[in-house]
Amino acid sequence: MRADSVLCLGPTAFHRMQYVDWGDPAAERIALCVHGLTRNGRDFDTLARALQPEFRVVCPDIVGRGKSDWMQAREEYAYPQYCADMTALIARVTASTSGSVRRVYWVGTSMGGIIGMLLASRPNTPISGLVLNDVGPWIPKAALERLATYVGKNPRYRTLEEVEAYVRVVSASFGPLTNEQWRHLTVHNAKQYPDGSWGMNYDPGIGLPLQQSPLADVDLWSYWDSITCPTLLLRGAQSDLLLKETAIAMSRRGPQPRLVEFEGVGHAPMLMADDQIKAVKDFLLTQGLPPGLAKS
Repeated sequence: MRADSVLCLGPTAFHRMQYVDWGDPAAERIALCVHGLTRNGRDFDTLARALQPEFRVVCPDIVGRGKSDWMQAREEYAYPQYCADMTALIARVTASTSGSVRRVYWVGTSMGGIIGMLLASRPNTPISGLVLNDVGPWIPKAALERLATYVGKNPRYRTLEEVEAYVRVVSASFGPLTNEQWRHLTVHNAKQYPDGSWGMNYDPGIGLPLQQSPLADVDLWSYWDSITCPTLLLRGAQSDLLLKETAIAMSRRGPQPRLVEFEGVGHAPMLMADDQIKAVKDFLLTQGLPPGLAKS
């Protein structure tokens, strides 16, 4: 695993977006793994290890999260900025001195999936394949209201163990994880302040869109219907953000993805379990193969 950053431009200033990079830097196939609203690129460590024999795997910290810079104005935390930043990253990782064409595959959880949908819907998109993890073009207001109960807050804790207890509560819908996995998600989602207290390693300002009222259902169907690349849709069977009826409708329009659901999981599968990793890897490995060799 290597760590690097790319310089991006916002409305008022430049900022750096950090990312971790797995596998052969010269690989022709690149998997971009993009995290959810309050998470960061280290969520994908387990998946990246499984993919790196065949793929270069790049996992960014979206601005305001993880080790990336914070925006100078919280109003700048918005999807146009996230899409612009990811375009800069794609340009960086697809640059080739050999002249070979590199194929980009997108694995996006929640917010990361929305960014992927927006980019994949555009003409001449560089995205050759899309994995959406528990997100779709219709997001119910009730799910946003649940997120608003904790996103944008700035809690402080005395110990890392208290942080983990908090993460386990607000992220209980991730499903059954091992103690080691919960600790991994905590360590990379926490930071210690100079006074010794602990908090979360994201800018509370990212919650601004959820603090603006009134919240309403989000409708992105026009973007979905413009996507043509091969797509896989993953869903936690108990998800409140990607409803069952939305997932079924997605499978019948736009790119008409295969739908894979995971029992005992809500929003969102963390892609750490063997069956979740297998679903992603099997899909990605079929992309670019002749139709007769591709798996269904």
